[in-house]
Order: sequence, then structure tokens, then C-alpha cells
Amino acid sequence: MSRRLFIGVFDNEEDMLHAVRAARERGHAIVDVHTPYPVHGLDDAMGLSPSRLPWMVFGFGLLAAVLKVWFEYWTTAIDWPVNVGGKPWNSLPAFVPVTFEVMVLFAGLSAVFGFFAVCRLFPGKRAVLPVAGVTDDRFAVILEESDSTFDVNAMERLFRSFHAVRVEEQIAEARP
Repeated sequence: MSRRLFIGVFDNEEDMLHAVRAARERGHAIVDVHTPYPVHGLDDAMGLSPSRLPWMVFGFGLLAAVLKVWFEYWTTAIDWPVNVGGKPWNSLPAFVPVTFEVMVLFAGLSAVFGFFAVCRLFPGKRAVLPVAGVTDDRFAVILEESDSTFDVNAMERLFRSFHAVRVEEQIAEARP
């Protein structure tokens, strides 16, 4: 199954941001925006919700810390209690450095793998750019022509009013 895309290419970020806001105000589905560098305020203009990645990283880091403290307590106080110089078996201050390191390790790994999963990045995936040069010095706004109420001429006039360099339609394969 294929879908029709409407693409507007811009030279600067201000025009692109205004075009994204205007398209969103008209109720059009913004598929993606390609920029050569991060643009401040683009996520608000697109209406994206905040990422859940920080909560996932916090959860995995906390889980790793709790499991590490439990494992250290279990090994030193329950499974193999060894009296070394009269020190207590369950010395929690001794557990802090290793627990912190394991927490940071698991939080970092969960951030990397969570990001790959959310972005659907996997080994061998090829980038498909809608317009040549979009990652060099151009900004591209991609809208989906979702139904028959999408007026191509009106959107072309709207994008041209924000100084679009090029406006085109493409047919793309639908994502699985």
C-alpha cells in the first residue's frame, strides 16, 4: 500500500517553523521534518508529546540499583556470610560505589537501546531522504495527503508564502 506525501523545501529554519505551525493549525498530518541541525521549538510546532525515554532510563537505572543491592546483601549476609575482621555481613555503605556504577551502566544501556527501538534503528537500515541535500543545508516539511479534503494548490500557496524553495508530491511505500 502506498501513500501520497506533500513535501515543501525551505532555505532557513524560521520559514520552516512558520510553515509547520500553519500546516498544523489547518489540521494536516505532519509526517516528518528533516533539518540539517536541531531546531529549537520544532517539537512544539509539530505538536509532539514529550519523550518517555527519560522515564524508561530512570526506571531501568532504579531497577538495576535495587537488584544490585539485593544481590550484594544476599551474597554477603545470607548465602556466604564470611566474618572478616569482625565487620558486619550487611555493610550497606560498602555497597554504594558498585551499586552506583551498575545503576549508571544499566541506565546508559537502556537509553541507547530504548532510543534505537523508538526510532526503529537496526543494523543495515538505510536512510531514505525525501529530497537531496536535506541534511546539508535545506529544511523539508513532509505532510501526508490523508484524504480527499487535502487541497494541494492551497498547501502549495501556503508553503510559497513562507518562501518555500521547492514544493512537490511523492508517492511513498507505507511503513509496516
